[in-house]
Amino acid sequence: MKIYSVLLCFFLAGCSLMARETPPVPAVHKTNWKHYEDETVGLLQAYIRINTSNPPGNEFAAASFFHRLFDKEDIPNKIYVFAPGRADVYAILRGDGSLRPLVLLNHLDVVRADPTAWKVPPFSAEILKGYLYGRGAIDMKDEGLLQAMVLVIAAREHAHLKRDLIFLGTGDEEVGDRGSAWLIEHHPELVKGAQYLLTEGGSNLVYKGRGTVYGVGVAEKAPLWIRLTAHGRGGHASIPIAESAPDQLVHALNRVINWEPPVRLIPAVEEYFHNIATLESEPLASKFRDIETSIKSADFVEQLSEDENFDYQIRDTVSLTMLHAGEQTNVIPNTAWAQLDVRLLPGESPQTFLDDLEDVIADDNISVQSVSPFRAPNSSPTDTGLYRVIEQTVHHDDPGALVTPVLNSGYTESQMYRPLGIVCYGFSPIVVKPVIEATEHAPNERVPVRQIRRGLKLLYRVVIQAANE
Repeated sequence: MKIYSVLLCFFLAGCSLMARETPPVPAVHKTNWKHYEDETVGLLQAYIRINTSNPPGNEFAAASFFHRLFDKEDIPNKIYVFAPGRADVYAILRGDGSLRPLVLLNHLDVVRADPTAWKVPPFSAEILKGYLYGRGAIDMKDEGLLQAMVLVIAAREHAHLKRDLIFLGTGDEEVGDRGSAWLIEHHPELVKGAQYLLTEGGSNLVYKGRGTVYGVGVAEKAPLWIRLTAHGRGGHASIPIAESAPDQLVHALNRVINWEPPVRLIPAVEEYFHNIATLESEPLASKFRDIETSIKSADFVEQLSEDENFDYQIRDTVSLTMLHAGEQTNVIPNTAWAQLDVRLLPGESPQTFLDDLEDVIADDNISVQSVSPFRAPNSSPTDTGLYRVIEQTVHHDDPGALVTPVLNSGYTESQMYRPLGIVCYGFSPIVVKPVIEATEHAPNERVPVRQIRRGLKLLYRVVIQAANE
């Protein structure tokens, strides 16, 4: 369900290099990482070969895969079936309980794949020229398998943990989020009380000559899908009808697509612009450093709005995605409708937005209706122990890397868990080039095998340090 339009943002992003006191990175040199890396690559291939295309999902098969893996390691786990063939899987590695739990969240389902557009079958998990191909290789079976392996390695190595480590694989994220919704409604005790959660929503991109940029997802915009329906008199198309339903709809849509919702600066985006200033030349650098003042200038806002990678961060957005009117060319229909994909900033009220949209349309013959369930957008702060651990561990692994919080234009399940009082971040240990990132939800989705190997150690360091800080 998510579409990450932050590639350019990551390219531009900087990082806060303020000194932070954090515990030392846990030593991993004594661990037989070659063995664990080989095992991880093989397990990821097996996991990708489980076809969990949604619809229909079939996540029970994936949940069973993890159930067998955890059972083999004597890690307590359970499958929760929420519909025929649909399931979540939960596992827990106990710490000493002196700190609140850390949740590793991933989704088991993937989007559909048209095999005719792929170099190899999308569920073959073949390795070609150092890349592991398969639907879910980037979104997000790679991260889910790495999260599971963190629990496995911690159990085998008898790692000291102050926090419980919770693995949670959910179903139906790509369509309706029924897996997480069901679990939160029926078994909130499984995650309620956790302090931190790591999931998708962060992307790490490497650029030749510019280094690597790690984007930590701290907030997401919330989708609000809206249908506009125009009503008018129908008739034979040989005689035009003034203010027909299609004509009224087109006039209304013209007003909508030329409307710019008001600008609002949320804390995560404010910090993002402050970071960007370190890489910009004047006068833009000064404007970004004082973004709170700069954003009050109409000329500056117009400049930002011209860049789609900045525009979505400073206002609610509206995209026209569907149009429907008549079924025959020679018939003027009495109704016509369009659907809009609206993305709201954290803190925005959907009713307030709908009221503003009706004022923009200003036509009583156009009905405005929300056609999707709405979950209030939210965000997590960056002044936390886990965020500092991510910064410190990434810089230990790659001293020249840039780390910055980002606002995702798309949706992640973090929005569903933050209301439980959990600080949620999108963080991935995988680093790829933009051309590889672009294969998410696209043909030939793939991940570099070397990044699976490297990412295993990076995620383990982050989790184990966070579990003891």
